[in-house]
Parts: sequence; structure tokens; C-alpha cells
Amino acid sequence: MTEQIIHALLLALHNIALVGCAAAPFYNRALVLKRGQYGPKLHYELDKVVEDTLQGNAPYCMTFIATLFVTGMAMPLNHHIFHGALRELHAVAVVALAIKLIFVAGMVVIMGQIFYGLNPRLRQIFATFAPGKAPDTDLEREFFATRARRKALCETCLKFAVVVLVASAFLGFKA
Repeated sequence: MTEQIIHALLLALHNIALVGCAAAPFYNRALVLKRGQYGPKLHYELDKVVEDTLQGNAPYCMTFIATLFVTGMAMPLNHHIFHGALRELHAVAVVALAIKLIFVAGMVVIMGQIFYGLNPRLRQIFATFAPGKAPDTDLEREFFATRARRKALCETCLKFAVVVLVASAFLGFKA
């Protein structure tokens, strides 16, 4: 009974983190699409809100991924502690686990590119802008090109999150 309670708690945390991993790019996408209606011209106040929101989500994304990793490792270890061996998995579950791990790793790579590459550059460029002042044309162009790159990576991350969600459904597959 203790094993089942621990497993249920780990699975609940794992599922919350999994939903968070999918929700973050989903809601970021909605915000970016709304902002896109105004075109690639700087609207300082609007763009400040967008940048603050998108870049403020980074710690949440990292927390969700870390929670996925920790709970994903803890569940088989929980079984091992109570039974002295890892649970045997059906071939379908093994394939689903491999797919899930590959796509989670892909999400981590994408987040690294965004959080440590694109976001710092966007912050640096945005710091040169000021309300009511015309932005430097080259910097404005770079700003929106960098945002477009981030948007494309977020779209990919959202697709990866959906694959992870679907693959997770097959982890309990039994013969």
C-alpha cells in the first residue's frame, strides 16, 4: 500500500509538470499570435509586457522539466525499493519511454537555446528602446527576427510536449 501511495503522489506531480510543460508553450504561442497582429514595428509598452511575460516563464519551464526528471526517475526507483528490481515493461511501453525521453531532451535543448541564447539578446536589444522614442531600424529588425526565431522554437517545443503527453499514455501498456 505504501508503494502505491508513493507512486500515486509521484505520478500526480509528474502529470502536473507534464501539463505545465505543454501549457507554457501553448499560452506563450497565444500571446505571440496576438502580438503578431500589430506587425513588426515596436510598440514599446505592448512589447515590454510581451517580453516580461515570455521571459518571466523561464523559471517555471525549468521547474517543470526538473520535476519531470526527478519524478520520472523516482517512480521506477520506488518500485525497485519495494520489489528489489525494476518493473518489466512491455515493448510498447519501452518504445513510448524512449520517445518520451528523446522529446523531453529535445525540449531541454530548445529551452537552453531560448533561455541562454535568444532571451538575453532580446533583453539586450530591448534595453536600447525607450517609450516614445523611435528605435534604431537595424536593432528593431534584429529584435523581430530574433523573436521570430524564438517563436519557431516555441512552436517546436509545443509539438514536442504533445508527443511527450501522448507517449506517456502508453507507459502503462501491458500485454
